[in-house]
Amino acid sequence: MDKDKVLVAFENHEIRRFFDEKNETWYFSVVDVVAALTDSVNPAVYWRVLKKRLKDEGATETVTKCNALKMPAADGKSRLTDMAGTETLLRLIQSIPSPKAEPFKQWLAKVGYERIQDMGDPARSLDRAREFWRQHGRSEKWIQQRMMGQETRNKLTDYWKDHEIKKEEEYAILTNIIHQEWSDVTVKEHKKIKGLETQNLRDHMSEAELIFTALAELSTRQIAESVDATGMKDNKIAGIKGGRIAKKARLELEAKTGKKVVTGESFLPPAAKRQLTKKT
Repeated sequence: MDKDKVLVAFENHEIRRFFDEKNETWYFSVVDVVAALTDSVNPAVYWRVLKKRLKDEGATETVTKCNALKMPAADGKSRLTDMAGTETLLRLIQSIPSPKAEPFKQWLAKVGYERIQDMGDPARSLDRAREFWRQHGRSEKWIQQRMMGQETRNKLTDYWKDHEIKKEEEYAILTNIIHQEWSDVTVKEHKKIKGLETQNLRDHMSEAELIFTALAELSTRQIAESVDATGMKDNKIAGIKGGRIAKKARLELEAKTGKKVVTGESFLPPAAKRQLTKKT
């Protein structure tokens, strides 16, 4: 799950969220909301105590509507955390004495409204993505390449979805096959080279890495379409062939320039890079 899609900020607090496409509903981490409203040093304990009090008071329905989902934790691992929709959160907020309650309600309404607008006008979400990358120092050329690469990726995953690739782990397996074929490293290894943990690898690729990733995925889709690849076995073969086309181009470029395409360069802030150096 991409961090930029999972996290959203309320004042100085990061709140994990998940969008249920089927029900068109945002779900937010209750513990993160508690932390934002109370500034508690241990929001998890605060939530456990509040949950027990609500049950004792007979507000069991509100508590049971908080479903546990796996979300990225502070250590980068996915852990179960209670998540609640807007309606349930509004009920919970009534039980939390906080001067931030009203601003938070307005913030919740704004998040939901923006999603509805994005569904009606997808260009809005693209504009926000561009602005996000500009604020993080990306060049216009890089942003254009990132957007084109995402479009290529979307067309490939749309093909997979229509050809019996349904499970999230299957998408991950196929993606890794393509990536390893063109780059000679797995997605996990590539992230390690760049010192990334929970960050999206593509958001830290160079223009060249983005281009070769897109070439591999474009080639994979077109090969899959040419043979009507269906299911994991067929699409694995298409992924290997598509990745190798991009690998051949990469090796030719590296031979001409004397420079490696896959590098440890990233857009991590200096402080994060220093921390990585200490770890290694």
